[in-house]
Amino acid sequence: KPASKVPAFLHVVDIAGLVKGAHEGQGLGNAFLSHIKACDALFHVSRVFEDEDVTHVEGDVNPVRDLDIILEELRLKDEEYLQARFASLEKTVIRGGDKKGKPEYDDLMKIYKLLSEEKRHARFSEWNVREIETLNKHLLITAKPIIYLINMSEKDYIRKKNKWLVKIKEWVDKNDPGASIIPFSGEYEMKLLDMPDDERAAYVEKSKVPSALGKIITTGYKALNLEYFFTCGKDEVKAWTITKGSKAPQAAGKIHTDFEKGFIMAEVQKYSDFRELGSEAEVKAAGKYRQQGRNYVVEDGDIIFFKFNAGAGLSDKKKK
Repeated sequence: KPASKVPAFLHVVDIAGLVKGAHEGQGLGNAFLSHIKACDALFHVSRVFEDEDVTHVEGDVNPVRDLDIILEELRLKDEEYLQARFASLEKTVIRGGDKKGKPEYDDLMKIYKLLSEEKRHARFSEWNVREIETLNKHLLITAKPIIYLINMSEKDYIRKKNKWLVKIKEWVDKNDPGASIIPFSGEYEMKLLDMPDDERAAYVEKSKVPSALGKIITTGYKALNLEYFFTCGKDEVKAWTITKGSKAPQAAGKIHTDFEKGFIMAEVQKYSDFRELGSEAEVKAAGKYRQQGRNYVVEDGDIIFFKFNAGAGLSDKKKK
């Protein structure tokens, strides 16, 4: 029972919905699209509930039509962006003979053909290492992973039924195969948010459906290729976010750069083992408390105690 608990968090930016023609500036399209460009992944919220008090820009509720409109607007915005880049690169690469810029020009041309001729998003193709670097440099919207959140009425969410669910699943399987679909209810979540803890628990038990927020957050983590490990002590338990595949020294560096520079070893126990056995002493007694070196790849939910040389990160002057 530490004095402080610091959870991992996912920073989510609420961006207003796009309308048809957003890439040309319809509505506040260009501003919203620039906000999307700054994000690493997208939660695409699709409305499937009917409510006369909540108007729809297209006049009626049709999430499949909305999905078509939004994804097409994202594709057109990237296409427009690349056209502008070509105007600049052609001056230096084609007419100016800039050999250093030629690989980037070729990469962008390949991406542009995918977008403009095949009408496909950038994430739906295989790219080599250099092409991935080019994609990362230009932050194309269509290269970002999308998680589809289906916003239902509380009634439909509790009974787990809505006429659009199967149609949306069919659309995603066809247009964004492998993408995650998470039904939720904004109405239900807001009710839970406003309740005291005991009342919330009772309402969830009565409804027989949990909040979807936990699943939304963990799915967002996975889409960003993120995971977390824990450091524990009497004063604080803290979750640290790292990129999946990070080795122990890099994970230690998230706490402090000196931890990475002076890394000696990581003492690791699995959260699942700790939860099952009840204490660190029991984990050790079961032989599941391990000492790992610098090549150890940290796994999601590891509980780690790092040992490091405190002087390794200091300059000679500071050591004196």
